[in-house]
Amino acid sequence: MDHVFYFDGDGERISWKIETGDSISEQSREHVQMYKNNVTNLQSKYIAFHVGLFWAIGVFIIKNEDNIKVRCNEKEMFEHFKFNKEVNDEFIKKRTKFIKQLISQRKLKMEFELD
Repeated sequence: MDHVFYFDGDGERISWKIETGDSISEQSREHVQMYKNNVTNLQSKYIAFHVGLFWAIGVFIIKNEDNIKVRCNEKEMFEHFKFNKEVNDEFIKKRTKFIKQLISQRKLKMEFELD
């Protein structure tokens, strides 16, 4: 199955949207207390990507070996995933580890695009 995955975040909230054919699933959440106003906007976007991907797998929207076009609205994040550009933020490194673990475990085929 083919999906288009959008996500966003700031100091207070995260959100994501998944388009699959004619279906659109959208979710948003307030940050948990430990992250609320304690993370940068970029860190928040990594949280949104991680949580949104985990959620989509959990509710069976995204399944093993699906194709996912990930739309990034941050150049730094796009280059990190598309070109393996090094990031010096330990928080982001940890989120990336979990994201890549989900991708590997589910054998997802990822394509990253910059909005």
